[in-house]
Amino acid sequence: MKGKLKLTLSLFITFFKIGLFTFGGGYAMISQIKESVVEKNEWLSEDELLEIIAIAEATPGPIAINMATFVGYKKCGVLGSVFSTLGVVLPSFIIIFIISMFAESFKKNEYVKFAFLGIKAAVAFLILKTGVNMFIKMKKKPYGLIAFSIVFISMILFELFAVSFSAVYFILLGGIAGIVIYSILNIGEKEKEK
Repeated sequence: MKGKLKLTLSLFITFFKIGLFTFGGGYAMISQIKESVVEKNEWLSEDELLEIIAIAEATPGPIAINMATFVGYKKCGVLGSVFSTLGVVLPSFIIIFIISMFAESFKKNEYVKFAFLGIKAAVAFLILKTGVNMFIKMKKKPYGLIAFSIVFISMILFELFAVSFSAVYFILLGGIAGIVIYSILNIGEKEKEK
């Protein structure tokens, strides 16, 4: 019991730090979560984290909160999920509460505007880095690469032609592409076995 409480507290502190020091929302947090959960604490494997990212993106709510909840649950059940979720949410709540008290003076401060321009560039890099790392670590099976290509090309075409699509539709498109491609390849493999 003592070990479980220690791990629960460790989950809270880890996700509190992630929530406190990561700007740019959930996608920017993915690389920090990976570093803390996979590399530093070895709570999950790379493959387990990729599965959690897919589930967290497909379920309602912000991806970072969903990831914290899933990681906490995987390590310590319901108590772990509660403390991980509180850890990642509390810093934003506290910071937003403090900023709301001084909102007008923040808006007028030019240094704050300049800081946010730099933060936006850093966040874009973190999101890109996370995507590239996920692609590199992804198992390179034919149907996975084909599904990735279909979804990636679709995303680029939708952006080029200014088609507004929710992230949910991209996830569904990826799932459908995976089912279709896997079914086709699976039928082909069964025919070869005959």
